[in-house]
Amino acid sequence: MKIVIPGGTGHLGRLLARSFSDAGHAVVVLSRQPGAQVPGARLVHWDGRTAGDWAAEIDGAGAVVNLAGRTVNCRYTDANLREMRDSRVDSAAVVGATIARAARPPRVWLQMSTATIYAHSHDRANDEATGVIGGSERGVPAYWACSVDIARNWERAQADAPTPDTRRVALRTSMVMAPGRGGAFDMLLRLTRCGLGGPVGGGRQYMSWIHGRDFARAVDLLLTDDTFAGPVNLAAPNPLPLRDFMAGLRGAAGVRLGLPATRWMAEIGAFALRSDTELLLKSRRVVPGRLLGAGFAFDFPAWPAAAEDLVARVRDGAGGTAAA
Repeated sequence: MKIVIPGGTGHLGRLLARSFSDAGHAVVVLSRQPGAQVPGARLVHWDGRTAGDWAAEIDGAGAVVNLAGRTVNCRYTDANLREMRDSRVDSAAVVGATIARAARPPRVWLQMSTATIYAHSHDRANDEATGVIGGSERGVPAYWACSVDIARNWERAQADAPTPDTRRVALRTSMVMAPGRGGAFDMLLRLTRCGLGGPVGGGRQYMSWIHGRDFARAVDLLLTDDTFAGPVNLAAPNPLPLRDFMAGLRGAAGVRLGLPATRWMAEIGAFALRSDTELLLKSRRVVPGRLLGAGFAFDFPAWPAAAEDLVARVRDGAGGTAAA
């Protein structure tokens, strides 16, 4: 099957391209980066906003997996938030319009979304059926609603696309833990090895995560199982408080101590790293109700074993084979 991945030059795109290629699929990555290379894929240029010659790649393809969108690992300035929104909404809209015009539209369109769409929550788990969409929580920074608003518009761009012959799935994705530069696990492991792998802001906030292998396996299921449409949570079934998550990572890495950070210390660190504290302070307690209901068996349902596997892969130099 031919699979087109708009925005596939990042960490997750490379993971999926390798997984798809290893399974015998023909992979085409649409990229705004001239000269970019993704192992296992052929690259075609696009601008992420307007129709162009790249549309011929989607016409006749078996599937589209749209990952396009500006990284959220940045300062949440008005300009950056606007670019985060526009890069997601515009790319989803133009992919939808291209599918609608195709003489042979793809059978399925998987659209990246985010688990951040759910409300900040300590005491309840959010699945697809009963989860509470965020944006109006009390006691959290008001600007956190911007991320939820971006996610809502991102999903709406797919839902509103006139593509009756193409099954559509929104991938509400938690933090994907896989080796390799540019990923969340790489950053967290480096902080841990520097002695900074302690709880942040008390550590009560929940961390939802998924191992890279299970992420790739779940995406493969969603490509082939026609019973899936609409939002699907891509998260391991056992989210845990950040303090326990970091303790598990320290244990796997053989690091005895991790300095804790207060909220104000986190703010200083985020400013220095040109990032935002929402990424660590928001409590994302998300569970994969639809995957579990379909009988999907996670290879890594719990964090300690996942952390051990990931650290071992880094030690073995397997950063480029995160999905293996």
